[in-house]
Amino acid sequence: MDFTTDETHRPPERDLAITDVSTMVLQGNFPWGIVKVETDAGIVGYGEVHGDGPNDPGRLEGQNPLDIERVRDVMWEPGPGVEMALWDIKGKVLDVPVYELLGGKYRDAVRVYCDTHGGESLGEAQSGTVDPREVYTPESYAEAAREVVDAGFDALKFDLDVRTHADVDTAARRLDNAAIEHKASLVEAVREEIGYDVDLGFDLHWNFTVETATRLANELEPYDLGWLEDPVPPRKYDAHRRVREATSCPIMTGENLRDPGEFKEMLDAEGLDVAAPDPHNCGGLRDFRRIATLCDLEGVPIVAHNIQGPVGTVAAAHAAASVPNFVALEYHAFDVPWFEDLVSRTGEDGDVIEDGQIDLPEGPGLGIEIDFDVAERYLVDGEELV
Repeated sequence: MDFTTDETHRPPERDLAITDVSTMVLQGNFPWGIVKVETDAGIVGYGEVHGDGPNDPGRLEGQNPLDIERVRDVMWEPGPGVEMALWDIKGKVLDVPVYELLGGKYRDAVRVYCDTHGGESLGEAQSGTVDPREVYTPESYAEAAREVVDAGFDALKFDLDVRTHADVDTAARRLDNAAIEHKASLVEAVREEIGYDVDLGFDLHWNFTVETATRLANELEPYDLGWLEDPVPPRKYDAHRRVREATSCPIMTGENLRDPGEFKEMLDAEGLDVAAPDPHNCGGLRDFRRIATLCDLEGVPIVAHNIQGPVGTVAAAHAAASVPNFVALEYHAFDVPWFEDLVSRTGEDGDVIEDGQIDLPEGPGLGIEIDFDVAERYLVDGEELV
């Protein structure tokens, strides 16, 4: 009897091989890297990664794309975009949606929270081209919140670390009382505009000390936040615990934690109330589910981080639907008018996101088709269609 793992065998209809892996990068509000995996059966899968694709895609050639775990071992880490494309292929071969391959679904629709910007985006805030005293005001935050809620979302998030006229010595990761009061005024304005029936989070992007993060969190307690995200630098497990223990404001982190092991360390340190794994950063859909399981064992909910375009967002939705402790998936492209134009549902009508949720595609694989005419218009300079 031969128990070696040098090669595997299947019936002909499932005996296929990877022939090519390629990536094209589109300029959304972030670089959207669309990964294409081709097979000798003519079946193609797509995934998405932040920026460029895998470093050595040639190592995947000849591998059976259905052996997702084996492919991960061959390349050690093929990259989340490749892994998503393999799930897409597997679903197409077996004629089932990806969520079925991940264990089935807990929900038919995935709730989406909208990343929202009062005034200008974080990138523009850091560019030096805008005057923070003019654009980051309570009025601008309230106006942006109203627009998003009127578009059908019942959960949203703002950046709260944008520079304002009240900020002092940000290099020291510290805010004085005036700066904290100004940030609290932004939160108050949003709550007064949209009320308390909408889940509301704020992102601090790892910018503060334990002392400042604690003072700010305590100031925001009356506004019943769903989460305060990344108050201190990532992987500072004890620092997160100290902030969490000092406030009733739920502390969320995870977009920079790269695998289940790092999430386990944060959970063991009791450094978070809400976990924010990003399937495009934590190893793909498989490891997203592993992280969700670890969190579920500790009673920690999942609010998934996501800054990708529609391909990556739909892939994340399949994974989110398959875990019990999921709350919401981030949508970071409210200001990208062609987001919905880039893909269509396979055999179905409707946009990817409608009324603040993603109705799970029922087509095989990810259940979407890319419009390459749209993709071509938004290629980063020097990129070619795949």
